[in-house]
Amino acid sequence: MKPIRILIFIFSIILILGVAWYFFPAEGLAVGEHSLRFPSYEEDLAPDQEEVDVDAVLDKVNQSFVMSCSDNLLDSLRFFRSYLKENPNRIYLPNDDYTYFDSLFYQLEHANEDGKTYRIMHYGDSQIEMDRITSVLRQRLQELFGGSGPNMIPAIQPVSTISVTQNASNLTRYMVYGDAERASHNRYGVMSQFGQVRGSGSISFTRTSHTQSFEKAKEISSVSVLLGKNSKNFTATLKCDTIAPDAKMLPACDSVSLITWILPTNVKHGTISFKGNAEIYAVLLDGEAGVAIDNVALRGCSGTIFTRINESTMRQSFDLLNTRLIIMQFGGNRMPGISSPKNIPPYINELEKQISYMKRVAPKATFLFIGPADMGKSYGGKMGTWKNLPELNDSLRALALRNDMAYWDMFNVMGGEGSMAQWVKHNPPMAGPDYVHFTYRGAQEIGSDLAKSFTTYYDFYKMRQHVPSEKVIEFINLDPKEDSIRTLGRIKMPFYQPRYNLMK
Repeated sequence: MKPIRILIFIFSIILILGVAWYFFPAEGLAVGEHSLRFPSYEEDLAPDQEEVDVDAVLDKVNQSFVMSCSDNLLDSLRFFRSYLKENPNRIYLPNDDYTYFDSLFYQLEHANEDGKTYRIMHYGDSQIEMDRITSVLRQRLQELFGGSGPNMIPAIQPVSTISVTQNASNLTRYMVYGDAERASHNRYGVMSQFGQVRGSGSISFTRTSHTQSFEKAKEISSVSVLLGKNSKNFTATLKCDTIAPDAKMLPACDSVSLITWILPTNVKHGTISFKGNAEIYAVLLDGEAGVAIDNVALRGCSGTIFTRINESTMRQSFDLLNTRLIIMQFGGNRMPGISSPKNIPPYINELEKQISYMKRVAPKATFLFIGPADMGKSYGGKMGTWKNLPELNDSLRALALRNDMAYWDMFNVMGGEGSMAQWVKHNPPMAGPDYVHFTYRGAQEIGSDLAKSFTTYYDFYKMRQHVPSEKVIEFINLDPKEDSIRTLGRIKMPFYQPRYNLMK
């Protein structure tokens, strides 16, 4: 072949590739299970995201919750003022109102002596599946306020958890979303699903033996069934290793009911048998009075399904359950559908409707929104954060705060942009190879950080019980630059000996 023809052939190939590169979709083309793509000019020139030192980030996070041991009230107030105003790992509060959780703390403090169990509902996507993250928060708060057990479980659980083993017989599962069967009505209940019993059925549970489980989850001395739309003489019988079979009968009822058995000692295994027709919304495996933290993992959900559930059913359930805090942890599942910033406002508007709905059906509850974790995506072979995730995170925080809802910034607690890739590379791994979900170790770290942030507000609440409120307000609003001995002397703070441990 003549040299000129070879040259023309080469230039023709370059021209064809250039045209294909120009018109080729930035996201690539799917071919079966694979994707074909051209790296863009911008991607090639773009600087790599800075690698995150996970251990350094987490050490800094944990240190941010630690107050030096001191019996000096002024030192304590300085720590809390800095925490409230500057700590990026704090729970952000609406209008910076540090009393936001006060009524909740008061109730949790007095739950045990009042013989009540107040519930915290933790709704989230698959990031909290298998009771990850929630179990850590549960253990810490039950140590602090009393209570035990794995708490609320659905009638039928298709995904095993670390906190309880369960199975069901002769029940039909209906869910408000996903691939599961739909009901002919919208009474799905507080777990967005229910188990329909027709004639007879049963639910069995066994104390967990999972290596990742916590001790408090193994202590079950109270068993309840939350149900609705039951037939005449509907009977639920509990048979377990601590009591003789105990049957409870209900008259026909169209509304929500709660059946409870109080056991003399902790149970290892139990079976609840049903006779009649009813919608089983949940089973509660609790312990002594205190706090219960319920894990409601909604795989694939973006948090926009609640308005599809009957309001009356939800309101009655939250009231019967003494629900006092609702946590909503969403955002990650919507991320793949956000190709540009203009896709964020419609999602925010959807979530705003959900928040308004939840506030209507749970008027006695306080609210906390947890933003999405960092999520990794390959850009031309380089792993980085999904492009619009930081903006989505900021928008979610703004949404929560303007709707009188606290916000915890999990994205930045992890280390911000590029952090997920490093959590995956960490030894041992803190996140899985999908660059989306935490491993058990990573979930426990996140759960621990959430618990520390939450209980730091409780520490501040406890301290304020011994200091005049006007003095606290004056000090918190004081410019740290004016934090001199003379100024502090003018405030005339009383001496205070801490009655609780501020060390974490």
